[in-house]
Amino acid sequence: MAQLFMVTASILAGLSVAAGAFASHALKPQLSERSMEIFETGAKYQMYHALALLFVGWVVSQTEIRWRIWLRVAGFAFIAGVLLFSGSLYTLSLSGIKALGAITPIGGAAFLLGWGCLAVATWKM
Repeated sequence: MAQLFMVTASILAGLSVAAGAFASHALKPQLSERSMEIFETGAKYQMYHALALLFVGWVVSQTEIRWRIWLRVAGFAFIAGVLLFSGSLYTLSLSGIKALGAITPIGGAAFLLGWGCLAVATWKM
């Protein structure tokens, strides 16, 4: 599980850098200022949670088995959060479809679940 989280985190972090560079070089002339802000928010949160996932992977590799369930939930919640939160923001900024904004809070809730589970796991260790 540690390896899965760490590899996924590395990929998500790299994609976040690529998305930010793409936005600032290729999309800036194409998107409104507000759409750029939305896209950049997606990239920032993707990076924050890629780093969190990297930490979760490291903690999984260092901890006893009985606390790993909390860490597994945290890791998968961070992945779901990136897909739903950042993914919906990327799509919203590029397409302008406002209804996609309804998905963003679900991703935010997944982030909160991940942080809560990480807190429980580290408290219990």
